[in-house]
Amino acid sequence: MFATPAYAQAAGAAAPTGGMSFLIQMVPLIAIFVIFYFLLIRPQQQRVKKHRAMIDAARKGDQVVTGGGLVGKVTKVDDSFVEVEIAANVRVKVVKATLSDITPAGGTRPAND
Repeated sequence: MFATPAYAQAAGAAAPTGGMSFLIQMVPLIAIFVIFYFLLIRPQQQRVKKHRAMIDAARKGDQVVTGGGLVGKVTKVDDSFVEVEIAANVRVKVVKATLSDITPAGGTRPAND
């Protein structure tokens, strides 16, 4: 009673070609990846690089904080371990990668960039 007939449109007249359609669909995904790279991935990589350099620069006499929260003075440095004196005559062997902060022996930390 109130139904109207539906007519089919001509296919392909106004629609972009298959390759162009795919490219248009990929642009937002590429833009999201670029935004994530500059806001999340790149800063994290820089932080990790800076932390690794700080750990490699650990020397005897530096004050360190471990990942577990122990604070002590470095007494010996190996390739992958550091011996830390946490109290008088109490020394523990710590994995270098677990060090979270290092203050040089002079007591002053270089300015953060």
